[in-house]
Amino acid sequence: MGIPKNGTFLQNVERMVAKTVRYLDLPPGWAEEIQAPDTTIKVQFPVQMDDDTWKTFTGWRCTHSEHRLPAKGGIRYASIVNEDEVEALAALMTYKCALVNVPYGGSKGGLRINPREHSVGELERITRRFAQALINKGFIGPSDNVPAPDMGTGEREMAWIVDTYQTLKPEDINYLGCVTGKPVDMGGVRGRTEATGRGVMYVIREFFRNVDDVARTGLTGTVAGKKIVVQGLGNVGYHAAKFLAEDDAKIIAVLEWDGAIVNEDGIDIDDLRQWIDVHGGVTGYPYGTYHLESRKLLTYPCDILVPAALEGQITVENAADIQARLVVEAANGPITYEADRILNERGIMVIPDFYANAGGVTVSYFEWIKNLSHIRFGRMQRRLDEFRAAAIVEAIESATGKEIEAKLKHHIMQGSDELSMVRSGLDDTMREAYQEIKETFNEHNDIVDFRTAALVVAMQKIANTHKRIGL
Repeated sequence: MGIPKNGTFLQNVERMVAKTVRYLDLPPGWAEEIQAPDTTIKVQFPVQMDDDTWKTFTGWRCTHSEHRLPAKGGIRYASIVNEDEVEALAALMTYKCALVNVPYGGSKGGLRINPREHSVGELERITRRFAQALINKGFIGPSDNVPAPDMGTGEREMAWIVDTYQTLKPEDINYLGCVTGKPVDMGGVRGRTEATGRGVMYVIREFFRNVDDVARTGLTGTVAGKKIVVQGLGNVGYHAAKFLAEDDAKIIAVLEWDGAIVNEDGIDIDDLRQWIDVHGGVTGYPYGTYHLESRKLLTYPCDILVPAALEGQITVENAADIQARLVVEAANGPITYEADRILNERGIMVIPDFYANAGGVTVSYFEWIKNLSHIRFGRMQRRLDEFRAAAIVEAIESATGKEIEAKLKHHIMQGSDELSMVRSGLDDTMREAYQEIKETFNEHNDIVDFRTAALVVAMQKIANTHKRIGL
């Protein structure tokens, strides 16, 4: 029996990786070992509901690779979660961490649940019970396996998990590092919530800094004025759209679960987000044209398409009709293997998911370092920075006999705080990774897409680690 034309999520990831192996000089069997997941566990547990009935829930956690520890990856809550999806996401985390030089292995977790169907009290009991099951099996811990938010989870769920971990492991002084994406007052780091979306924006900025890559797509100039379609206005899609709009891009369409809003003059992203928060969807939003079948709008004419929702959105059925010149995968796996091939043949550039959305794990790494060091970023240097800057300003004013304008003086003298340091580190990480991908792309005349180049970079780094430590 052959692979279906669109394949499963895991099959698509495996086929993309298999295409990459011929560019690597690996000993026999190494490619298969790097690609195969190390361990996947399935847990089932009962939880008492508000009406005193009991319900059993099913969840998974996959550790794809332990070539670096801890393994890292989010926990998602969704009714479509299954083992195939969790293993595919864990594999992407392995390649993602290697690509952006974050010293983790890859992991992922999922719970089959629709969060909207449960009260806050039920969600807390479910989350704590799921966390207990994973902790008891060694799948949560600051040195072993570190979850983070994903679809359907956020700071609240991470706070419940870290509290559960501390209760079960009171002797672990690094307990705050058992998860990332926590509230700031519980050991989180400023800038984590926005990180994945901001990382997408940094990726697009870096793309436009490379004029030869821009020319390959037929685009010109900078992101300013470019027409962008965003699928999914959750945490990632919202922040990506918001920051791109701040760079003067024009968000002309937003695709959501209940329909799409189109406005060629540009959509006010904050206003639309507030509407969704109140009404649960985009239906009825007055500042644009409403379309019921939102997925059809993936083929809407635009410069840049940012799929930031679910996997498997661009398939063999619609890939030939995509009109964007650049597709940036803010979601995990939104393009199937065959669809990716079609887009490449049509000359549409794709910036792959395990690079484009790596902002989240990058800032999670910063948070984990903060938790292990037990001190916030900037605490020992912010005022020193301000003191030195003040001395420089004073010297300039003394030498020139002119006073520096107040706004500029304030900007120069402002010391580095946690948020500015996190954003700076994220920007540097995304820019450096882009150049590594591009260098590999240019070195191989027969590599025609950035996804393959990025996988070559990632897999070579993983192989190098195996060589040093023994496979």
